[in-house]
Amino acid sequence: MTSVNISTTRNTVEIIDATTNVIEVSTQGPQGPAFSIALDDSSKQNNSIMYYDSNSDTLKLDGTRTVENLVDGGNF
Repeated sequence: MTSVNISTTRNTVEIIDATTNVIEVSTQGPQGPAFSIALDDSSKQNNSIMYYDSNSDTLKLDGTRTVENLVDGGNF
């Protein structure tokens, strides 16, 4: 005979069974803070590299920073 008793007030799970079983119990942990900087990806291009633009206080993906223009002599 198998019986399962769950008590949310005591946060316990009791399983009585004649056979050996593996029981996994988990709960969602606390969430971290929300990301506070906006992402502007409206002009994203192939191989865009994310960068921070202080004038608009946003992270951007566009043609200003790409793998190609960094390799071909862009300013670092």
